[in-house]
Amino acid sequence: MTQLRTRFAPSPTGYLHIGGLRTALYSYLYAKKNNGKFILRIEDTDQGRYVDGAVEIIYRTLHETGLDYDEGPDVGGDYGPYIQSQRADEYMKYALQLVESGHAYYCFCSEERLESLPAVNGARRYDKHCLHLSKEEVAMRLARGDKFVIRQNMPQTGSTTYHDAVYGDITIENSELEDQILIKSDGMPTYNFANVIDDHLMAINCVMRGIEYLSSTPKYNLLYDAFGWERPMYIHMPPIMKDAQHKLSKRNGDASYEDLIAKGFVKEAIINYIALLGWSPKDDSEKMSFDELLAKFDIGGINKSPSIFDPMKLAWLNSLYIKEMSPEAFADYASPWIDKCYLKNFDKALVCKLIQGRIETFAEIEDKLRFLTEFGPFDAALYDNQKQKTNADTAREVLPLVKEKFARVEHWNNDDLYGALIELAQQLGVKNGKVLWPARIALTGLAATPGGASEIAELLGREETLRRLEQSIARLN
Repeated sequence: MTQLRTRFAPSPTGYLHIGGLRTALYSYLYAKKNNGKFILRIEDTDQGRYVDGAVEIIYRTLHETGLDYDEGPDVGGDYGPYIQSQRADEYMKYALQLVESGHAYYCFCSEERLESLPAVNGARRYDKHCLHLSKEEVAMRLARGDKFVIRQNMPQTGSTTYHDAVYGDITIENSELEDQILIKSDGMPTYNFANVIDDHLMAINCVMRGIEYLSSTPKYNLLYDAFGWERPMYIHMPPIMKDAQHKLSKRNGDASYEDLIAKGFVKEAIINYIALLGWSPKDDSEKMSFDELLAKFDIGGINKSPSIFDPMKLAWLNSLYIKEMSPEAFADYASPWIDKCYLKNFDKALVCKLIQGRIETFAEIEDKLRFLTEFGPFDAALYDNQKQKTNADTAREVLPLVKEKFARVEHWNNDDLYGALIELAQQLGVKNGKVLWPARIALTGLAATPGGASEIAELLGREETLRRLEQSIARLN
């Protein structure tokens, strides 16, 4: 049996977009699940959109996420070069072969003539004008140095059918297919031509890509047929939507992998979530390690319907990975964010212990810890809590007693500090919340904090805790 060969063929036009990373992920998983090869090819024939540094971003992102390709520009292989611009001589040779067989032709039409063509449904279709030029006129114009493109000669009758592993049989009427350009006036191939030539020459026998290519594939198949080459297996994937009406789009500045990393998401959660944007395992599990994804991935689980990118679900999934980190791994990963908080006088281990289970992304750390270095006047209405039956008056009674209890705590740790607060509640004959709530508000001046009063007191230390309690009591009086 022929070995399965999939490819990821991005254009170096900026950061690696989420949709592109999903294509790479599915292509990798499907290849590895079937003992196949996963190939990286850089499609840089559109030099006008080329972005410096983008190729390095692609390499770095794939390696960071564990999508290690078997062949590619920086790792080599038997089917190179793996950068399209380095294969330029190949394309013209095959285009001329199509011209010779009648499946393509030279087009010398000017921009003015093309713009004068009637629009059909908002788009101008080429009218095969240059198809009818004599061989003598073509030769004369080429010898004269006239600018030209090479167009595919599409059949005008009949239909083209192919099978897609997700969407089933797809049939397009040939009359709907325009004579697309194969070689541009600068001698470079269009994407629509180069991807067919490259896929064949690199022995790619499984093409996985977005649904936007579903209607273009008949054009590619006509090229395969014209050369007498075997068509690859096609697996088209549903779009990733920003919302019900708008696609997630790199051009619109939507999320890239590196954007998400910068926002405090971990790569394991990103890959896990991206896998679920258009695919679901048979057991409907959601949190999956990379090895579990590899074991469970099956193209039968790829959906036909669009998937909406849900930042809240990604954040929830990210929080699960954060909670599972060892204290050492969390402290190491969190360091850049904690360092921004300038917490030189605080025990880093205690800081990490306080926040690890209470954040969804690392980017939340700075905001969550701001209360440690910023403490000033706050609205006494924060003491109001209907459930705990507290307000400024109860705080005025309880806080001096909290300060006395804390002042007598011998070992300044969470367990002893919490015990002191619970003991006070018992002595007052009130529910624990009637002591815990005002104590936490008095120490932070915030309605929501990462941790309770005793955890925060442990982190602040004896001197700062008593100082803040004294200030809060004074403000109430």
